[in-house]
Amino acid sequence: MPRRSYDQYCSVARALDTVGERWTLLIVRELLAGPRRYTDLHADLPGVSTDVLASRLKEMERDGLVTRRRLAPPGAAYVYELTPRGRELLGVLGALAEWGAPELRDPRPTDAVRAHWAAVPLMRHLAALPGVPAGVVEVRLDEGAFHIELGGGTPSYADGPAKRPDAVVALPPGAVRGITGALRDGGAEITGDGPLADALRGA
Repeated sequence: MPRRSYDQYCSVARALDTVGERWTLLIVRELLAGPRRYTDLHADLPGVSTDVLASRLKEMERDGLVTRRRLAPPGAAYVYELTPRGRELLGVLGALAEWGAPELRDPRPTDAVRAHWAAVPLMRHLAALPGVPAGVVEVRLDEGAFHIELGGGTPSYADGPAKRPDAVVALPPGAVRGITGALRDGGAEITGDGPLADALRGA
């Protein structure tokens, strides 16, 4: 099926031709954590149908945002991962997260929640802090844990605890709604002995 276009000679319109379809940017959000199997993507995108997810992934492959590859044994499963062009959308998602933060009031009864959905705004916040050294930050929320790797260019994140974090940030209940505010206002418990933990405590 041919892709619809706004048919406008404008960079905003061209970008929306590629990423403006429903679910596309949320698939990018999931793949920023690294390669994911189709079943994992489907589990962390509540509400998307299997047909729509498959269709979006094919479109994203065609547009050079995503590649599909087979894992080496014993995994032998297919995974999807972002291309360098796809990873460039981190800045777009960070800006959207900042713009949308005021809309995160009390969760609605129908809202799904995943801890790692807070990673994108937090990465943007940490990357903007002056003097924060490279390292791995583990973030613990009531909803679960994820970790962020800073330094070496673009920050990245992964779901779950870190093997050897340089700093651990434990946030109070409900902080997923305003995670950067909890860090700014002293609502986070920060542990660790190295320069990264010290920098976060002083931020």
